[in-house]
Amino acid sequence: MSTDIPGVRPAVRHVVIDEGSAGQRLDNFLLRELKGVPKTHVYRVIRAGEVRVNKGRAQADTRLELGDQVRIPPVRVPEKPAAPAAPAREFPVVFEDEHLLVIDKPAGVAVHGGSGVSYGVIEALRRARPTAKFLELVHRLDKETSGLLMIAKKRSALTALQDQLRERETGKTYAALVWGDWPAKLKVIDVPLVKFVGSDGERWVRPGAADEDEAKRSISLVKVVQRTAQFSLLDVTIKTGRTHQIRVHLQQAGHPIVGDPKYGDFEKNRELARGPAKFDRMFLHARRLQFQHPATGAVVTCEAPLPGACMELLGAHP
Repeated sequence: MSTDIPGVRPAVRHVVIDEGSAGQRLDNFLLRELKGVPKTHVYRVIRAGEVRVNKGRAQADTRLELGDQVRIPPVRVPEKPAAPAAPAREFPVVFEDEHLLVIDKPAGVAVHGGSGVSYGVIEALRRARPTAKFLELVHRLDKETSGLLMIAKKRSALTALQDQLRERETGKTYAALVWGDWPAKLKVIDVPLVKFVGSDGERWVRPGAADEDEAKRSISLVKVVQRTAQFSLLDVTIKTGRTHQIRVHLQQAGHPIVGDPKYGDFEKNRELARGPAKFDRMFLHARRLQFQHPATGAVVTCEAPLPGACMELLGAHP
């Protein structure tokens, strides 16, 4: 069976499953191999028996094993305009072995391409490491957030680490500088959050009510590390990993993050960017990460010091 999508001339392909694809469902494997082909077409060729695993018919939920041979039928892949290639780039390495990589991501760099961003950390790393068989993000950081980011080098590591994140078995602590004097008694923020799309087409998050259908329980633990005349430096440990969780939790408590371009105090941010410190980033930094190693089970603790611009701001406002 061949789809009627105009584009690249199709041909039968035979792919041997390597370590990077072992354990993956057949449908997910095909969707990755046939990027740009509609899901309906992919499932149609599976149902029609055109996809073979070790010369036999297979179902969409078949789990592929190392060494399996997959026959991919002729499916036309739509031609796309050439996208600018991601420049090869390495990032400061905090931890690395054959299973995973932990880097210290700079602020202002997206973790992946999309939503108007041509490329991000993962695309740049793949370009810098062309012989790497598998590199996938374990989790995400906002573009404006700096700090520790986990990248799996094996599918087994990816699934194991993502399971830990889902089960809240990892410790993720962020350094956040907020405006004003943080209340000493406010140590736990347990406020549900709701994602929505604003009139500007942007993705936003707001506090919700516990009985709201779309609201998801979100918990942040807050500890004051330092107080200055203008700011409070906080350690925020998240027990849930919701989109923009820390940014919205701190803002709804009346103390937005310094430099936050989405939920912050825009006038104060502009003054700070124009002032002597020239501080023009968001002061949110993933500084500590603790997890169980996906292969050995040993507890791994990674730490990333505050970036220079953040240290300079604190030094300029004692």
